[in-house]
Amino acid sequence: MIRTGTPADIESVREIAHISWNDTYEGIIPAPIQLKFLEQSYSTPMLEMRMERTILLLAEQDGQAVGFANFTKVDEDGDAELIAMYMKPEHQRSGFGKKLLSDGLSRLKGGQQLFVYVESKNQKGRNFYEANGFLLLEEFEELFEGHPLQTAKYVFDLSGQAQ
Repeated sequence: MIRTGTPADIESVREIAHISWNDTYEGIIPAPIQLKFLEQSYSTPMLEMRMERTILLLAEQDGQAVGFANFTKVDEDGDAELIAMYMKPEHQRSGFGKKLLSDGLSRLKGGQQLFVYVESKNQKGRNFYEANGFLLLEEFEELFEGHPLQTAKYVFDLSGQAQ
């Protein structure tokens, strides 16, 4: 089941983010940098703000949160961004990611492009986006909390969706 996240889901979102970040970025992003980012980006005030200003969707199985996706709303240029999509490792490759993506896309009516940024070594993430119609635009190096990372920028064409 996919539904809109509420403030009551903050602890579940935080837990999913921590578990999936540790699983995904082990050996890519040092643990102290992961922790610093997670504490800032997934604090209660930050998640409350995200729930007010963006689209935060939760995937549930048997009443338990197993993943989430966070989309910006479509801006004046017709662009939106998939800010985050994380699934507990034991629920990856179970169809929840595709359902989260599909539900999010259905909420971006009138949009032209959906962008997502993926750490270049996150092969599971890259495979998912490529299998679901995202096209690689570029790869670039950036500093993440002072740590150099290679980032892949992808785009999904929203203009072909039923408006």
